[in-house]
Amino acid sequence: MQIALDAMGGDHGPQELIAGAILAADQFDTDICLVGDEQLLKKHLESISPQQNSVSRLKIVHAATSVGMDENPVDAIRKKKDSSIMVAFDLVKNGEASAVVSAGNSGATLAAGVRKLGRLKNVARPGLASIFPTMKGPVVVMDVGANVECRPVHLYQFAVMASAFSKLYDVDRPRVGLLTIGEESGKGNSLVKETYELLEQSDLNFIGNVEGRDVFQGDVDVIVCDGFVGNICLKISEGLAEALMKMLKDEIVKSNFAKLGYLLAKPAFDKFRKRVDYAEYGGAPLLGIKGTGIICHGKSNAQAIKNAISVAIEMEKLGINDFISRTLKRGISNRAEAI
Repeated sequence: MQIALDAMGGDHGPQELIAGAILAADQFDTDICLVGDEQLLKKHLESISPQQNSVSRLKIVHAATSVGMDENPVDAIRKKKDSSIMVAFDLVKNGEASAVVSAGNSGATLAAGVRKLGRLKNVARPGLASIFPTMKGPVVVMDVGANVECRPVHLYQFAVMASAFSKLYDVDRPRVGLLTIGEESGKGNSLVKETYELLEQSDLNFIGNVEGRDVFQGDVDVIVCDGFVGNICLKISEGLAEALMKMLKDEIVKSNFAKLGYLLAKPAFDKFRKRVDYAEYGGAPLLGIKGTGIICHGKSNAQAIKNAISVAIEMEKLGINDFISRTLKRGISNRAEAI
């Protein structure tokens, strides 16, 4: 299996991305295509010790340009057909790679994936899923930013796609919750109420509405919402985790007793930090396209890139897209019979 890595995306530059690629090549026995400026990537590779055998699993595919984080996604992929993200998806389209991983402009990655690979049959809108840590295990939240305005059928499809993705976490029949302002079935706006009816009539294991306070409890495996709500939920969660760690550190340095307590409890703090670290979950899968795409945080370090590549590999091995297609087809057939 070969993974195409957009080596020009992200805040830390190619060096961190290459480091992540080497970790992945070593741990998962896979080949990595580094897509980007050939001369620049060669320069970084030459600085790496030749004793690292995994370097031989990396090859460079030249891309003349790249999409900046602040560029308009649609304009960028239309004007920059030779950008690293477009070339990366070309590799998948041509069968030269199995998946794309990018820490670059997320909107451009989404747009490039849809344009180059197209949508799965019966998928109206591809979307982004994200993994949230909870008290009991990971929960898949979808959509987290790709679609800010949705119809009920879109949220139903998000539920199907997120449920399929949850197979990566050994969940056979994921519990699906609909994010809204109250647990009662009548709570929420018209989008939520109509989506509730669709999910209730589906074959999914729909357990009803969930509120914001339920996200981190771990009582559901999948949480469905539109991209506007999902992105706010994601950003608040990221900000809260960072703020809690900072506030805790500020309080610890104020007292020698607190410093002593921290030293004694350091293993527990380290485990907690790892539990809430986005790098441990890789990236957000772009679900609904005819292929596999993983969108990473712009701040992704080598560990995050390695884990994102791992997610891409597992998605391909488990046939997540085939599962999505079969489930959506069955859902359409069931609704037709009901009519």
